[in-house]
Amino acid sequence: MRVWKWDPVVLLVLPVLLWSAWKPFDWITWWLEVAPVFIGFVALFMARRKGWVFSNFAQTCIVFHMIVLIVGGHYTYALVPAGDWVREVFHFSRNHYDRLGHFAQGFVPAVLFREVMIRNQVIARRGWQGFLTVCFCMAVSAVYELFEWATALISEEAAESFLGTQGDVWDTQVDMFACLIGAFTAVLATRMVQDRSIGKCASASSL
Repeated sequence: MRVWKWDPVVLLVLPVLLWSAWKPFDWITWWLEVAPVFIGFVALFMARRKGWVFSNFAQTCIVFHMIVLIVGGHYTYALVPAGDWVREVFHFSRNHYDRLGHFAQGFVPAVLFREVMIRNQVIARRGWQGFLTVCFCMAVSAVYELFEWATALISEEAAESFLGTQGDVWDTQVDMFACLIGAFTAVLATRMVQDRSIGKCASASSL
């Protein structure tokens, strides 16, 4: 009988999740924002049962993205204190914490997608790897924006906190652009770091 070991991502994120669930700004918004974290927990559980463990770099990225989502769920993206502090320091017109969330929405899926393709030897050529990774992330971003649109149609009150447009008519387009930047950053700027981490993970699994 295979015994599943607690994933380090879950152990690191769970305390933050418990904090976030303590008197959030709005419960509906909290569930909408934090739902991907629970989906991630299930995915990690299923991957572990099949013997798949992401590299340390990928796991670090997952923790970062989950915490971004959890903090945004607790305060709502438009009211995160760190975003307000940055707005005051740099004299921004709005709280840009949601841009960080959409950057992570491109960066982290790109890291995970690349690792799955590389370790499963789906595509060998780096050019095609990068191209398909960016396409995958933009598809994720588009689906998420459609989900936000559906939420707005169902409940204007819930959508106000969930979307966090803060009066920006170009919010959807800028969010997708932030996702695109995140995906390109993962493909171009952190590729070598990730490749080394994947190599170490492969070496450890072969022992």
